[in-house]
Amino acid sequence: MDVLTWTIERRMRLTERAELLRKELAEIDAELGRLEAAEVVFGQWAEATDGGRRPSGIVEPEPAVVTHGAGGMRLTPDREEGMGAEVLTPEYRRIMEIVAKASGPVMAKDVALALGRENTPAKVEPVRGQLRKLSDRGWLTRTGSGRYLPR
Repeated sequence: MDVLTWTIERRMRLTERAELLRKELAEIDAELGRLEAAEVVFGQWAEATDGGRRPSGIVEPEPAVVTHGAGGMRLTPDREEGMGAEVLTPEYRRIMEIVAKASGPVMAKDVALALGRENTPAKVEPVRGQLRKLSDRGWLTRTGSGRYLPR
């Protein structure tokens, strides 16, 4: 066997092995991504339930307050003239009450604290999402600085 033939065969074997290793690395990266996501979800659950020692506080929506939207079921309907907060879930009604009772525009952390939650990103961000949803659906007004007012 001459050197050129040996070099070509060696390169081909190494190319095949490199491809197998790339596939294995992609599978490992995907698994790492799944595990990282699971850690985040479990961490949020553990924080919300004190490590499973107390209920999560997750309330199942009442069927009477669910309205259908274009993308499926919506828990927060678009506000229409004459519609009252009674069509909202109890948690969204509570948020509406907190915003309405405030002396001015409120921030998400203020609402989270009024709901009895800690001032941590894991507790404030879900409230920020709920406030944004209420604003997007016409229930609240969002200021340019990200604060919320009753409509």
